[in-house]
Amino acid sequence: MLQTIDHELLRTFVAIVDHGGFTRAAEAVNRTQSAVSMQVKRLEEDVIRRPLFVREGRSMRLTSEGNTLLGYARRILDLHGEALNVLRQPDMVGRVRLGVPDDYVMRFLPGILKSFSQSWPLVDVEVDCAPSTTLLSRQQGSLDLSIVTREVGHEIGEILRQDETVWVTAEHHAPHRQSPMPLALFEEPCFCRSHACNALALAGHAYRVAYSSPSLATLQAVVGAGLAVSAWMKSLVTPGLRILGETDGFPPLPAASIVLLRAPEANSPVVAELAQHIVEGFRH
Repeated sequence: MLQTIDHELLRTFVAIVDHGGFTRAAEAVNRTQSAVSMQVKRLEEDVIRRPLFVREGRSMRLTSEGNTLLGYARRILDLHGEALNVLRQPDMVGRVRLGVPDDYVMRFLPGILKSFSQSWPLVDVEVDCAPSTTLLSRQQGSLDLSIVTREVGHEIGEILRQDETVWVTAEHHAPHRQSPMPLALFEEPCFCRSHACNALALAGHAYRVAYSSPSLATLQAVVGAGLAVSAWMKSLVTPGLRILGETDGFPPLPAASIVLLRAPEANSPVVAELAQHIVEGFRH
């Protein structure tokens, strides 16, 4: 008889690769480290009969057989999960229309959509990227869920997280020392832009809005090139940028809230599941 591979052994094997070691993999699969080691030993000696890892001090790498198995393991686990989901939840098919500003696309959306796709592979997600003000106007009828930014105290919907608004500039440039200081800000209407301009005016800073865009990626490119100073949420600050504070002569800015809106008529199970994945995704 053809020998089979226990999918739990494959799950542990993939977890070791994805988490970079036995200790974190043990936490991910809810087993002890010794149990994970025994599973790998069983997989290597009794099933594959080839070493899957090469230990190099505290680190390790996959052997050629390990790399080959990894591709098959991911496919097997994906099909296993898809089969269970389809058979247990036959109504979990369809489409969800999600609106989100591009501010959060790179930072939060990949993990959320990956997790959701693994749980519900037959649900299609249609993503509409637009500024928060535009998404608010589209919420009635054309979108099931929307992730938008709101001022603290003016939230509607479910609060996903609150975050500081900070001044940012490039690590190795100093446009904040120019006068008037060049700014790169979101297009109007944007309360973050209003707060930034008002705060600088009250502090007596001379400034000009040199760059304006609805896209965070554009603002990040401009700021990263050392061309301007900007203001956005602290969780969106990327490597290569630094935060300017009161010691640099910059006034504090109000915090902002990220909220999830659900259309009243969007009450299907698929919408509820994606909403839950979004809530969990913004916790990390």
